[in-house]
Amino acid sequence: MGSGTTAPQQAGDADYGAISDAYVDYRRPDPRIAAAIERALGDARTVVNVGAGTGSYEPVGRTVTPVEPSANMRAERPGHLQPAVDAVAEDLPFADGAFDAAMTTFSVHQWPDLEKGLAEVRRVTRGPIVILTCDPVLVEGFWLAEYAPEVLAVEARRYPGLDRIAAALGGQVSVDTVPIPLDCLDGFQEAYYGRPEMFLDADARRACSAWSFVDDGVVVRLEERLAEDLRSGEWDRKHGHLRAAPLFDGSLRLIVGR
Repeated sequence: MGSGTTAPQQAGDADYGAISDAYVDYRRPDPRIAAAIERALGDARTVVNVGAGTGSYEPVGRTVTPVEPSANMRAERPGHLQPAVDAVAEDLPFADGAFDAAMTTFSVHQWPDLEKGLAEVRRVTRGPIVILTCDPVLVEGFWLAEYAPEVLAVEARRYPGLDRIAAALGGQVSVDTVPIPLDCLDGFQEAYYGRPEMFLDADARRACSAWSFVDDGVVVRLEERLAEDLRSGEWDRKHGHLRAAPLFDGSLRLIVGR
């Protein structure tokens, strides 16, 4: 997902031509996270989804207009969803106040100009703007930092600060923690908090764009050290309680501007 150049393979700072197929398989919408987004959208009937990607979290029963600059992501959208408009957040081809609400999920960190993008989203939206993102202050606290700190450093660097997002939105802004379920269907990094074996799955990693920014040595080190700690029981000694934790409060946040 994301907004940036409209080149066929590239959107924002990530090459979605290389990861879009894995994204479809591993980044499925989780119904519990979707419910939080639905509540935030309120009674909006028309919604613009900016950085829509393959359509995760697009609500049913509403008229959704998806916007996605990556040709590969647009091509991977399921047939039952509305085709996405080829455009970027900073230049939306819609009239002022065209939509009841707006949403963007795991996308704002891809926008080259966050402030301009959110100003455009506000221009075309009459009601709430709903943003699912991660708090960069908390990203590097995840246990994955013990094995691949470079990956979490990439994520912390890419995600805009919550204060910056709130300032760009203006008006009344709420920020809520989104608890992550143990069996989360959406395979972002923290979704595997209690399933460490998933980080040994190359396709699962590929579905998280931050891995595309680190060199092969980081991957080799992760695979060797994590596999060994799983074999020896060291990971479970330190983090095994997470295998039975039904929810995890990590860096995932839902921001709503009204």
